[in-house]
Amino acid sequence: MEVVSAPQRRPALILFVVVAFVACLGLGYWQWTRFQSGGGTFQNLGYALQWPLFAGFVIWAYVRFVRLEREADEVEAAAPEAAVVNETAPAAPAGHRPRRVKAAAPREIPAGILPERPKAAKADDPELVEYNRYLAELHARDMDEKVRAAGLQHIERSAG
Repeated sequence: MEVVSAPQRRPALILFVVVAFVACLGLGYWQWTRFQSGGGTFQNLGYALQWPLFAGFVIWAYVRFVRLEREADEVEAAAPEAAVVNETAPAAPAGHRPRRVKAAAPREIPAGILPERPKAAKADDPELVEYNRYLAELHARDMDEKVRAAGLQHIERSAG
């Protein structure tokens, strides 16, 4: 299986970025003409100023994507080299610090960061159990009345 390098995968992404950039600028121009027309409002002016910002964001996001992709490729290329230890290699100069490789970003939320969900307490109180049974009976009677009022068949069911 042949792995396609990043620059060869990019033409579709570049086309998307160009189309999105041109579309944002076109919408900005359209809002500007709406603002200058007789029925234009300041809302149109706001949109006319926002669309070029969106176009700039499209470019910024593409550049950021390319940089992150390049950094990921560098980390992958450096990983096998870091695993090999060469004992015959000369020692690094006294003032030389090895280049630090960025740690990979976490892929999931570690356990213990988020608070635990509260769990429902078991009903140990006999009065509470009896009250809940009473509420279930009231609900069952109410549902039976609604079924009869709607002219539907009565279907046996348990309320709890």
